[in-house]
Amino acid sequence: MITPRAAALAGRLPAGDLPSYLYDLAALGEHARAVRAALPEAVELHYAAKANPAPELLQALAPYVSGYEVSSGGELAHVREAVPGLPLAFGGPGKTEAELRLALDLRTERIHVESEAELRLLAALAAERPEDAPVDILLRVNLPAGDGELGGAALAMGGRPSPFGLDPRRAEACLPLLRGTRLRLRGIHAHLASGLGAPALLAVAARVTAWARALDERHGLGLTEVNVGGGMAVDYARPHARFDWAAYGAGLAALAAGHPGYRLRIEPGRALTAHSGWYVTEVLDIKHSHGEAFAVVRGGTHHLRTPAAKGHDQPFTVLPAGTWERPWPRPAALDEPVTISGQLCTPKDVLARAVPVAELRTGDRIAFAMAGAYAWNISHHDFLMHPAPTFHFLS
Repeated sequence: MITPRAAALAGRLPAGDLPSYLYDLAALGEHARAVRAALPEAVELHYAAKANPAPELLQALAPYVSGYEVSSGGELAHVREAVPGLPLAFGGPGKTEAELRLALDLRTERIHVESEAELRLLAALAAERPEDAPVDILLRVNLPAGDGELGGAALAMGGRPSPFGLDPRRAEACLPLLRGTRLRLRGIHAHLASGLGAPALLAVAARVTAWARALDERHGLGLTEVNVGGGMAVDYARPHARFDWAAYGAGLAALAAGHPGYRLRIEPGRALTAHSGWYVTEVLDIKHSHGEAFAVVRGGTHHLRTPAAKGHDQPFTVLPAGTWERPWPRPAALDEPVTISGQLCTPKDVLARAVPVAELRTGDRIAFAMAGAYAWNISHHDFLMHPAPTFHFLS
């Protein structure tokens, strides 16, 4: 679960550097290259920067992606600075006027419009800049889900009542508002759910593309793009499993062939970077309470919120420490389930619950896998004012 390069670094880090995030940029590049190779040429690959916006990761992905999806003015400015040569697509509900002005200032290549009010505001802002090129937009549409289509989703952003995107009827009613504006409708965007396997995502993509074509033909819009979002499943209970990019790519190739003239775009985040990062920490104490073993580690969910947010056990590898210099016996858990908790004063600070281990001792290090996405960047860093982790990037 941890690459040899990352394991070697985890073992030699000074104790004062722990906890630490380790990212294997070479492994990330290898994975991104394989993903790009599995996709047909007609499909654009955008990375959803919300998954992990570290500049080093953004730059490592640059040779393999067509662009980046961002969801705030902060991400917009950050990603443009980190990788200035690649296109950006600006999505997300609740864009402020200041954010839309920034998007125009930065010549953002695509803006995903989420509501009628947002469309009107963007049109008004674009009208203030008659010397600029037209603003290219996609309408984000919240299409209804097919029977059982989103049943396995970890998160559903659409397919049901939601603050994300336009109701299909409202999307169609927005078309007259584009007349006489400096907005240029390029296509449709629909990201309905996250955590789906390749067959379910392909079914969603086919329905979104068919809906976009029907809208296009009804109104003679001349659309050229369909963005079917991300949401590729990442299974924390099976850390060796991977999303089936080969099957997904083959399905998208067939879909693209059936809709000539449309460029398809996908926006994976977690599925690109999750497996290339680890949260490495040290066991501070091991205790037994009412017959159960607990290991308390440096850091916790204020650094790695993912298991608390998703309600899973974060997979890990034990990195044994061979020496014990204290004059008292070394606390240990031997061939038994162990709950790994952090330093916070809350019972919710649990990284993994009742996971069997052969041996875990105070002073050992633990490398939590699948920490390359939605980890440090979604965590509540300042709670109890513990030190921040260190960050190391292996290239």
